Amino acid sequence: MELTGLTRAAAAATVTPPAPRRGWGELRFAPLLPGERHGRRKVVVAAISEEVPRLAASPSSGIKGGGAGERRPAPEKKEDIKEAVAGHLDALWDMVGRNVVLELISTKIHPRTKKPMQSGRVSIKDWCQKRGAKGDHVVYTAEFTVDADFGEPGAIAVANRHNREFFLESIVVEGGGLPCGPVHFACNSWVQSTRELPTKRVFFSNKPYLPSETPPGLRELREKELKDLRGDGTGVRKLSDRIYDYATYNDLGNPDKGKEFIRPILGGEKIPYPRRCRTGRPPTDTNMLAESRVEKPHPIYVPRDEAFEELKQGAFSSGRLRAVLHTLIPSLIASISAETHNFQGFHHIDNLYKEGLRLKLGLQEHLFQKIPLVQKIQESSEGMLRYDTPSILSKDKFAWLRDDEFARQAVAGINPVNIERLQVFPPVSKLDPAIYGPPESSITETHIAGHLNGLTVQQAMDEAKLFIVDYHDAYLPFLDRINAIDGRKAYATRTIFFLTEAGTLKPIAIELSLPPAKPGEPRPSKVLTPPYDATSNWLWMLAKAHVSSNDAGVHQLVNHWLRTHATMEPFILAAHRHMSAMHPIFKLLHPHMRYTLEINALARQSLINADGVIESCFTPGPVSGEISAAYYRNHWRGVAVEDATQPHGVRLLIEDYPYANDGLLLWSAIRSWVESYVQLYYPDAGTVQCDLELQGWYHESIHVGHGDLRHAPWWPPLSTPADLASILTTLVWLASAQHAALNFGQYPLGGYVPNRPPLIRRLLPDLERDAAEYAAFLADPHRFFLNAMPGVLEATKFMAVVDTLSTHSPDEEYLGEGRDEGGVPWTADEAAVAAHGMFAADVRRAEETIERRNADHGRKNRCGAGVLPYELLAPSSPPGVTCRGVPNSISI
Repeated sequence: MELTGLTRAAAAATVTPPAPRRGWGELRFAPLLPGERHGRRKVVVAAISEEVPRLAASPSSGIKGGGAGERRPAPEKKEDIKEAVAGHLDALWDMVGRNVVLELISTKIHPRTKKPMQSGRVSIKDWCQKRGAKGDHVVYTAEFTVDADFGEPGAIAVANRHNREFFLESIVVEGGGLPCGPVHFACNSWVQSTRELPTKRVFFSNKPYLPSETPPGLRELREKELKDLRGDGTGVRKLSDRIYDYATYNDLGNPDKGKEFIRPILGGEKIPYPRRCRTGRPPTDTNMLAESRVEKPHPIYVPRDEAFEELKQGAFSSGRLRAVLHTLIPSLIASISAETHNFQGFHHIDNLYKEGLRLKLGLQEHLFQKIPLVQKIQESSEGMLRYDTPSILSKDKFAWLRDDEFARQAVAGINPVNIERLQVFPPVSKLDPAIYGPPESSITETHIAGHLNGLTVQQAMDEAKLFIVDYHDAYLPFLDRINAIDGRKAYATRTIFFLTEAGTLKPIAIELSLPPAKPGEPRPSKVLTPPYDATSNWLWMLAKAHVSSNDAGVHQLVNHWLRTHATMEPFILAAHRHMSAMHPIFKLLHPHMRYTLEINALARQSLINADGVIESCFTPGPVSGEISAAYYRNHWRGVAVEDATQPHGVRLLIEDYPYANDGLLLWSAIRSWVESYVQLYYPDAGTVQCDLELQGWYHESIHVGHGDLRHAPWWPPLSTPADLASILTTLVWLASAQHAALNFGQYPLGGYVPNRPPLIRRLLPDLERDAAEYAAFLADPHRFFLNAMPGVLEATKFMAVVDTLSTHSPDEEYLGEGRDEGGVPWTADEAAVAAHGMFAADVRRAEETIERRNADHGRKNRCGAGVLPYELLAPSSPPGVTCRGVPNSISI
């Protein structure tokens, strides 16, 4: 509306006033109708949660903000008092003019000053009065006065002159005289106090712009925002910083604690590895190249906006994981004595689910209430920890004993990505024969000829009937160091499978190898085949356990951690450093980057660090990081061949391959969505090649983030729209479906440790090596088998952690779901919104197809007596441990 050459617009803000704990809020700018005075305007007030108040903006309002303070556990009474005092101080400061100040910035340049056109500075008016409001959201209002030819708002600057940060979720600007409809700003960011960060925060509208199409009024702001996010590569990062930079994994060890905590630096010429987020902490006292650690429970730096939001924190970081790592595991260590270290029988393992494990509880026993697997904790000095029954036991308690189930898990288990077609027989090692001996496997045709349904080995290979899971080269270089550790024993394993006429696999040979006694000498190897008597049956069970332990290590260290978590981190860092929030490709990737830096930082702090959960619970122990790094150059080849006649362009060599069958559905849906989205902005190769932000992102992702392998020939180019769509499809797949397939079955399928022992403590009994041990095995094979499994402490620690890692939080965002944030559209491009709607429909159809497949009795790897359905790639899921659900991002 024009008033003497000026236009007035009003802003209604839903913000949670600072309160003892952080919560949600929102600020919305709305038009002032002709002749209407602000005092008569009706303000929409959304509810604000008393439990988690923070400044945030809601969909129907405009600015969402959250409470103040750094990330920390739920505050004690002392912290509540401090927060309350800080809230009163902010209210006082607000009354005396130290308030939240806003400026609206146009997409246009002022013809005289050649600077972006701006509104006058305005303050949120009713902050003080609503400071104690209850609920999830509070609406705040503000009014702007702008020139009549102000044009379209493209950005808004926010100065927080209070003492504490707040979380700004979204802003909606409406004005009668504006040349457009409502302008939406999806902020979702913490706004620091000007005492902490003197510069204003700038937020851009949800309208996407390629760099070359940036309106004149926003160009300088776009460049400055990216410069600020990159930082200058120096200094120690504060928790309030928003700076994205790179570092090597030089903080996994802690040499100041002793030699046993020294770990090599992962990343660099000696040990190539992806880069992680830089924190800038000073070096340790004893090694200038190692970064000092921030130990739990103190928070480790990630850029402020990457931190878990409150709901996620309550469900995971400050709730379940904190309780597991800081309370449960110490209680387990204190409660389990040497006398009860081993399971005395399978019924003792079963009792973990039926009766529970008695623990001595300390002062923090209330934290146990945050762990859903704890079904009953007595409010006394002792309590019973009772685990939920894993899904693997739900349909057939003895399924794990069967060979067909052992084989089925290679294509429908937690790690279904290592099986490949056997094309050379006997299998051949790629390790240096001068060190590791002759490369040929010890498996001969004599071993397997009787299991090939009358085929020769060559015929079986020609007909694609033979498959292998080969961990020989991954483990052999590390076995001497692993086996020298007390209570750790491993082989380098190979397992050959035969594809039956029924379409299922059966294991027909397992090779267990040890390093040669001297370089170049033959390797000691055992080859076991399906059993024919009681003794060979127990040896076969032990051999399968060693294969499963190899598989558990490669799954966790390589396919799960390295190939999803660690591989994605450099692409996320580079995206924030080089692509503006206005960039359409940043908007595409944004939901697939959520929380990943935070969960990776927590992993460095407590999971993959020296003596962390992975090292203490998995057979490789202190060489875990080196095994992961050694795998960095290798790539899974898979069990598919190109076939243009097939729906997805490939033909699976194993037709009933649940992971691949369902994965292709989601891959195809992601590819179609990405291709249609890319076409909206890149009509030809020239637009891709001239996009400096896009090219800078991809170049830095490879040459810095993955710089140790930057010269590898397999990096795809980024020259055409097809190149871009292919790269983005891969990244979205890794962050969503691939991670889900490898993560959310960890407790349901691995929570029963005999099925998939993460740690093995004994080699197979050998009469020549140790006659007494062999006699003990013959006398009590049941006891020998259990004593080879993880002990009570290792098993219960492992179970508690993987239960947590298998859990969906209540605020999870799943593949194909709506992308609007707090009701604010994620993009102003209606064509992009329509394309995503088609993607959502494709994902829903994929889920329906998966449901039908799981009910198809012809698919014996996912349907049958005692057979679990394969749901790890079913896109939707309720919260909790469900063994299904595909979140958008790597968030746990």
